[in-house]
Amino acid sequence: MSTSSPRPPVRPRRVALFVTCLVDLFRPSVGFAAVKLLEDAGCTVEVPPLQVCCGQPAYNTGDRTTTRAIAAQVIDAFEGYDAVVAPSGSCGGMLSHHYPGLFDDDPALKARAENLAGRSYELIAFLVDVLGVRDVGARYQGSVTYHDSCSGLRELGVKAQPRNLLGSVQGLELREMKTPEVCCGFGGTFCVKYPEISNAMVGEKSADIAATGADTLLAGDLGCLMNMAGKLQREGSAVRVRHVAEVLAGMGDLPAIGEPERG
Repeated sequence: MSTSSPRPPVRPRRVALFVTCLVDLFRPSVGFAAVKLLEDAGCTVEVPPLQVCCGQPAYNTGDRTTTRAIAAQVIDAFEGYDAVVAPSGSCGGMLSHHYPGLFDDDPALKARAENLAGRSYELIAFLVDVLGVRDVGARYQGSVTYHDSCSGLRELGVKAQPRNLLGSVQGLELREMKTPEVCCGFGGTFCVKYPEISNAMVGEKSADIAATGADTLLAGDLGCLMNMAGKLQREGSAVRVRHVAEVLAGMGDLPAIGEPERG
């Protein structure tokens, strides 16, 4: 028998969840799924009540004054946490890639923005790359296809991580699209400014989804998911649409995005 003293318990990371506007207003279950996944991985999770929009809509339309004001609020709200995690590549990319440049004329705020940027992560990348999660212990009976959202893929390098965790889900079959990395046409304010182009792009995406024969579409950004779900429903498709966190957290029996809530 070993006489060495037992290893002391590892202190859980103090993680703040950046809920995102769309999750808060349209799909709160994604936030609950994120909390479950983080807590199961040993994190202490808090949801700062004073958090606001990341400012991306204003940023994308060139309104830097409003974006700076929003960013300053976000920086205040998320001060002091070990990590800030968002179930969205676009919001995670805004915090980690674009906040510091907003304050080039204010060294103090720029330093705080850089500090926040260095602690900000997309949810699935945080689970895999930082916490080392390999198996979420979930089940999902069905075939899925996965869409790589633009910001998560191109700004944050989220590609293999969700697929690795989906591979641990019992009963799940992953069927890849021919072009999973092609934009769905949402693009935040892009779909409002250029609706005809956006509709054509999501039409090509829905055809690619259908060609896989998968019964469920997953992605890591709710904006993309809502855009694709709307197109699929208008076409009469039976494909169910869910955030990847919901399936990984064992919440795949919830109504799909765009489906009516069960009474």
